[in-house]
Amino acid sequence: MCNDFTKEVDKDNIAVITWNCLDKSMNTMTEGGLRSFQTLVTEALSEEKITGIIITSGKDDFSGGMDLSTLEALKRNSGSDPASKIFEYIMEAHDLLRKIELGKMDDNSQSKPVAFAGGGICAGIGTEIGLACHRRFFSSSKRSKIGLPEILVGLFPGLGGTTRVPRMMGLMGASSVLLEGKLFTSEKAKSIGLVDEVVSENELIQKAKNWVLSVSPRELVKPWDQKGFKFPGGAPYHPSGFMSFVGGSALVNGKTKGLYFSAKALLSSVYEGALVDFDSALRIEARWFTKVLMTDTCTNMARTLFLNKGALEKGQQRPPGVKKTNLKQISVIGSGMMGSGIAYASILQGLEVLLIDKNLEAANAGKTKIDMLLSESVKRKKLSEQEKTQLLEKVKTVSSLEKISSSDLVIEAVFEDLKLKHNLYKKIEPHLKEGAILASNTSTLPITKLSEVLANSTRFIGIHFFSPVDKMNLVELIKSEKTNDYALAVALDYTSMIKKTPIVVNDSRGFYANRCIIPYINEGLRMLSEGIEPALIENSAKQIGMPVGPLQLLDELSVSLAINVAKETKEAQGTKYEETGTESILLEMSKKNRLGRKELAGFYEYDEKGRRLKLWEGLKNLNIENTSAEVSTQSVKNRLAYVQALEAVRAFEENILLSVEEGDVGGILGWGCLIWAGGPFSWLDHVGHKNVVVECQRLSDQYGDRFNPPKTIKELASSGRKFYN
Repeated sequence: MCNDFTKEVDKDNIAVITWNCLDKSMNTMTEGGLRSFQTLVTEALSEEKITGIIITSGKDDFSGGMDLSTLEALKRNSGSDPASKIFEYIMEAHDLLRKIELGKMDDNSQSKPVAFAGGGICAGIGTEIGLACHRRFFSSSKRSKIGLPEILVGLFPGLGGTTRVPRMMGLMGASSVLLEGKLFTSEKAKSIGLVDEVVSENELIQKAKNWVLSVSPRELVKPWDQKGFKFPGGAPYHPSGFMSFVGGSALVNGKTKGLYFSAKALLSSVYEGALVDFDSALRIEARWFTKVLMTDTCTNMARTLFLNKGALEKGQQRPPGVKKTNLKQISVIGSGMMGSGIAYASILQGLEVLLIDKNLEAANAGKTKIDMLLSESVKRKKLSEQEKTQLLEKVKTVSSLEKISSSDLVIEAVFEDLKLKHNLYKKIEPHLKEGAILASNTSTLPITKLSEVLANSTRFIGIHFFSPVDKMNLVELIKSEKTNDYALAVALDYTSMIKKTPIVVNDSRGFYANRCIIPYINEGLRMLSEGIEPALIENSAKQIGMPVGPLQLLDELSVSLAINVAKETKEAQGTKYEETGTESILLEMSKKNRLGRKELAGFYEYDEKGRRLKLWEGLKNLNIENTSAEVSTQSVKNRLAYVQALEAVRAFEENILLSVEEGDVGGILGWGCLIWAGGPFSWLDHVGHKNVVVECQRLSDQYGDRFNPPKTIKELASSGRKFYN
């Protein structure tokens, strides 16, 4: 018997049902948990002496939502008709929440008040439980947030969310809650109607009890259960409601390019549900939710962004037997955009940071960047002025490397130049204390090569952050040939402490992410050199689900960086270096001083504030060949998709990438690779490996060997297997 839920009855005969998954740090709903919850709610509603119910949590957070592995297990263990089993499970949850909403087991019973008392993180089914209750009390704690983020992992709020929220807020009001997947602060949640009362954490239960004891019977009937209920702002057939759906459909298709089935299903569930009575709407929602769960792309997306991402964040790759480290202070050498970003991410989680540069003026400039980021958080009311001051005090600027002797972790974040880094390491190593780890934030230079000048290279590791650090959650941890388990464990403990998602890779130029990003950018430049319209290149990229096109991405990274990386690679590989056919365009852009967004001039034009305006008209005057006048949009899309997915497979074959799970998580979080399909490996599974081989052959015949199918793809095609079996 699952004991995720417990029930206690107080002296006023109020039943307090507490959700507390003892084996987890966060409450998530499982099949057994639902049964336990169902039993206790049924008991409380059936017992005559019970005057009311309060649903709360035994943890600081109310719930992280549904345990998606439960739904996967239902699909896996339901024989030839998994859809029916899932639909039954969802309807069982609907029936339970409906009983909570009515406050009784049947029409002959008297309704009992049910209050929700939560705080911390409340997401997914946790929020949907609250929506079914008669009144929602939510903690005023600054860390308390509530919402329905399912759309962000390829699902939609399918346990009452798309039925209740539009009836509460109207179609327009519901759109930001359902389609954007935001978690709202307590006050914002109250202002939009997600919660009813915001109270201090220690008053939650008492306030809820006071309400239970004083509420009148008429307050227990939801508006949609009252005669004559009308949709706030108008139902779909009302003029304003109709316009909401016209605009909503256009907005969703504009943002998703038709790739995310869950968004279409959500709109359909809301629209169809709004045309019928409440209980029929719940059945419609359950059917659409089942359909979403049965699509492989939505399953893949949820698997990558929920199950696999969660496992990585919990330290799945951490070497066994290494004692947990307790970092207090780190040193960051280099106070530019990356160094200051790393320092910012570190102080937010309580670490003290020594920010070091060649002189105090440079180090203080880095601290000013941190100040600006903190000020933005104050502006958005995520921090108070006092909290900002306290955090900024955790950054100490220094110009002497001797100070690093007090740090357990030292991160180098200087310019991508091998000689510069080697000279710096020679100066750093004498000052490292015993047991301290040295890391480089390099994005492309091999870690083994970087460590050659160190007397002890076992404590050296790559910690590659993505730019901008304050927004990008992926961190690539790169092991050299000599990196020991302790260094890896420290790096993983650090990334966990600063709430980033780590993937662990072996050493190679470009590692995993940049190894795949560079071919994507190069393919865009190749097509540009072939005479393909820049707008077709960029829009085709977005139509396969990429957040930005290759030309825009290069503008963000900078042309000068691309030239420098190409130069470093050519020097390192010597005669093995293969020309990409992109060098001439890069050099021409450099000569014209169109180096990217920072310079307000690149492949795009920018205004004085750095806002992107349009593609630069001068692109058509570059030295290009008009060889692709008859090119199809599908061909452009396929080239951009396959060139990065195939490179991901090659990284896996060469043991640079250690698992396809990390490949998909890294692909999505690192450069937004085929998010709608669950990442590059999941996408290849979705296309089907026999189809992949056929298309690769066509592309390689027409465009070159870079599209040759890797050995692993051929093997999967011949055996009928997938990366995820």
